[in-house]
Amino acid sequence: SGALSMWGDRMWHFAISVFLIELYGRNLLLTAVFGLVLAGSVLLLGALIGDWVDRNPRNKVAHASLFIQNTSVTVCSIVLMLVFSYKEQIELIWDGWFTVICYTVVIILADVANLASTALTIAIQRDWIVVITGYNRGHLAGMNATMRRIDQVTNILAPLAVGQVMTLASNVVGCGFILAWNLFSLIVEFFFLSRVYRIVPALSVKPPTVEEFTAHKLNDCHRSLFSLGQGDDELSDPLATSNCNTDMHLKEITNLPLCFQRFRWLLSTCMDGWRAYYRQPVFLAGLGLAFLYTTVLGFDCITTGYAYTQGISGSLLSLLMGVSAITGLMGTVMFTRLRKSVGLVNTGIISSCLHLGCLLLCVCSVFAPGSPIDLSLLMPYFSSGSSAEPGGMASKRQKHTYPLSGGSNQPLLPDHSYISIILLFLGVITARIGLWCFDLTVTQLLQETICESERGVVNGVQSSMNYLMDLLHFIMVISAPQPQHFGILVIISVIFITTGHSMYFLYAHRAKRKHRLET
Repeated sequence: SGALSMWGDRMWHFAISVFLIELYGRNLLLTAVFGLVLAGSVLLLGALIGDWVDRNPRNKVAHASLFIQNTSVTVCSIVLMLVFSYKEQIELIWDGWFTVICYTVVIILADVANLASTALTIAIQRDWIVVITGYNRGHLAGMNATMRRIDQVTNILAPLAVGQVMTLASNVVGCGFILAWNLFSLIVEFFFLSRVYRIVPALSVKPPTVEEFTAHKLNDCHRSLFSLGQGDDELSDPLATSNCNTDMHLKEITNLPLCFQRFRWLLSTCMDGWRAYYRQPVFLAGLGLAFLYTTVLGFDCITTGYAYTQGISGSLLSLLMGVSAITGLMGTVMFTRLRKSVGLVNTGIISSCLHLGCLLLCVCSVFAPGSPIDLSLLMPYFSSGSSAEPGGMASKRQKHTYPLSGGSNQPLLPDHSYISIILLFLGVITARIGLWCFDLTVTQLLQETICESERGVVNGVQSSMNYLMDLLHFIMVISAPQPQHFGILVIISVIFITTGHSMYFLYAHRAKRKHRLET
């Protein structure tokens, strides 16, 4: 079930990006808007999604998320097929505004699918797995590693499969292929999840819901008030009094109009989710993982675009992506072995050091021969004399300002050296071993440490934090978009990653000290 779900997710995320570029005349505007909407929605609604996962039965959450996700993708694919087939006619309706409506519908449906996918990931990979493994740490580590290996393999094969269909046939056929896949996947995943739910009886047992817990507190409050009214000389429990005040405040909220009640409840749920995330013992480790998302040192559109400007061909880039997937799989193998031999916390320390050590190669690439970095571009000068001199600083700046035009996949300078780009990708590829090992470590720490009643909401907030730091990464690129600035982005990325690992080191220090005190 997980393999089918990941395959569909990877295939859809690749295809929708291509579809949006094709729809808007090979312009990146729609893709940028789509990415902003995805990140913003999860950032705002992550806690609410996690709270919904916590408050409802596991089978209901999984089936509802699966149905909403696949239905949204199916309807979105139908809309895209119609737009691609009748684009010229649609552009004539309402002076082109109907086209804008179609684009809006596509982005909204894709966003709903992504939110449902987030809920399904939290439910299955953060909750179901823990229960299925019987809370056995060794089995949990093995299953986490297996799921990550499936994710790495599908990350290569799924875009390749749908890309071939779109290239050999057409965008309309590609939409039809995704539509058919989602209908097939919905039925099979629904059956598999239902079977797993029946096989593992523990999945049907969940801790008390928030409403039941609040009702219990309200009864305690009434008993406390009754004892005070009887003139009892004993001191009342401060916690009970606090709960009583809270419930009185909730009663005051119910006097508000219904729309304000709903908004107040949503806001309160979000705030409670972020507070629950902050008070977790593993808070620093989770925050450290989120900081790793603010980076250009990965195989995303930013790094591949930079590689193109440095003369790296598309075929070589695809080969490098395959090698990076292999190193990612090596990271999952290293995780299971290290966790068994040195423990989970120490595994995180070792993987952090390995990750940072490999990224030093990326820092070296900034100053290596062939690097287009030009720090003087960020330091405006006001000396008119230097600009007037023929051989002055101005002429040097002009000499090292590389144009983006020219032959495709050709070096920007005739005497261009590839040492810098080789060091960059060597660092990025080898760092995947430590990165995925560290990611699995923090994931299992979240699974083991968070209590079952808060598992969904805390992981929802963790998803929000990840998307927030990912947004910072895009803002960073927008602020310094030229290839000459990429070296600065590399240095900033390494600073963010170092900060994230430092947070984990602090968490590990506190966890070990607490363990020594307890023993």
